[in-house]
Amino acid sequence: MSIFRPKYITFDCYGTLTNFQMAEAARDLYSEQLDEARMAEFIKNFAAYRLDEILGDWKPYAEVVHNSLERTCKRNGIEFREEAARMVYERVPTWGPHADVPAGLARVAKEIPLVILSNAMNSQIMSNVEKLGAPFHAVYTAEQAQAYKPRFKAFEYMLDMLGCGPEDILHCSSSFRYDLMSAHDLGIKNKVWVNRGHEPANSYYGYVEIADISGLPGVVGL
Repeated sequence: MSIFRPKYITFDCYGTLTNFQMAEAARDLYSEQLDEARMAEFIKNFAAYRLDEILGDWKPYAEVVHNSLERTCKRNGIEFREEAARMVYERVPTWGPHADVPAGLARVAKEIPLVILSNAMNSQIMSNVEKLGAPFHAVYTAEQAQAYKPRFKAFEYMLDMLGCGPEDILHCSSSFRYDLMSAHDLGIKNKVWVNRGHEPANSYYGYVEIADISGLPGVVGL
């Protein structure tokens, strides 16, 4: 079986590479007010509202966090405070990588250019990228694309900036809903699903599954 060697490996950042800690932020804010069952429901709702908030026209991520947290509080009968939303937003640049990421990325970066396409603001993302432990050829944000994933516009912006087609890249993500479904629909045939436990497997979308980034070099024959 031949190994596909892409021109670029493109990545989702938060969740796939960076340890995404929205649930932990919610627990810090509201665990004293909610028992474990209600806290789990709050976290699930918060994730759903964040996705809903990014499906329309682009807006700054601070507004995404503010609106989704406010809607989650309303649904769960919790008082919303604007300073809570600011706290969550300001935590994002402090998050570091999953433990498996730096070594796995460093091995691949020696042979194939790495690219990030992230649902981030320009002012946030580089603090997280600098913690990943490998050089990146390019980092593209939703702010630059004026669209958040899973909107096709975000992926199309990245492909235009790279000057390549869907057939030239390998896209790597831990999320079907944000990344791999859209990548499939756009004709990106070469995909890697990093099974971080965020979502169930869905083989319809055609991908190689790895448990963490330490498995990525093997996918591209390194």
